[in-house]
Amino acid sequence: MKRDVFQAIADPTRRAILVLLTLQTMTPNALAEHFDSSRQAVSKHIKVLTEAQLVKQEQAGREIYYHLNPKKMKEIADWLEPFRLMWESKFSKLDNVLKNLKTKQHGK
Repeated sequence: MKRDVFQAIADPTRRAILVLLTLQTMTPNALAEHFDSSRQAVSKHIKVLTEAQLVKQEQAGREIYYHLNPKKMKEIADWLEPFRLMWESKFSKLDNVLKNLKTKQHGK
């Protein structure tokens, strides 16, 4: 089953899991230690992230390790980029307005 990336990142616990996985590859047990919820609950979140292809799993002996899928994370960043550019432009214009207001106030 393939899941929608944005549905997957809508949940704060799943976003927290992604943040942890930016730091290092982790096992489900290691991830679960960072949350108050049960290991099963964390496993369900990992499953959703895996189905959305945001996280990949790798078997090493008996352990399963999870790591970010940078290609899929880049899809999110690429989708957000036009919005970021728009916000930067608006903030830049706002900065100019505020500077002009300060200059006029000090010029009196």
